[in-house]
Amino acid sequence: MALLCALLPLLSACVYRMAVQQGNYLDARQVVQVKVGMTRSQVRFLLGTPMLPDAFDRDRWDYLYTLDLGRGAGMERQRLTIFFEGDAVARIENDGVSTEVSDESV
Repeated sequence: MALLCALLPLLSACVYRMAVQQGNYLDARQVVQVKVGMTRSQVRFLLGTPMLPDAFDRDRWDYLYTLDLGRGAGMERQRLTIFFEGDAVARIENDGVSTEVSDESV
């Protein structure tokens, strides 16, 4: 019985934790195509519907993506924010979304 109690903490370390993805995963090939002056329809065609539509600011689209690797391995976070004036892109803020396109992906 004592041996079983001693092995119990070791068995709990064997629990599998899968990676959890949430949000809009954005490919670098798509992100580099978004340019100032594009219409909302063009941006939606390239990137899809934004994960977080702002109810108070219709001129801001946020594309968020998180990847939790589990078991203390860390969390990857990315955010691409697109600001519109009228129907055209006025400004783009990139926080962690890759814009490097490899030759293999072309």
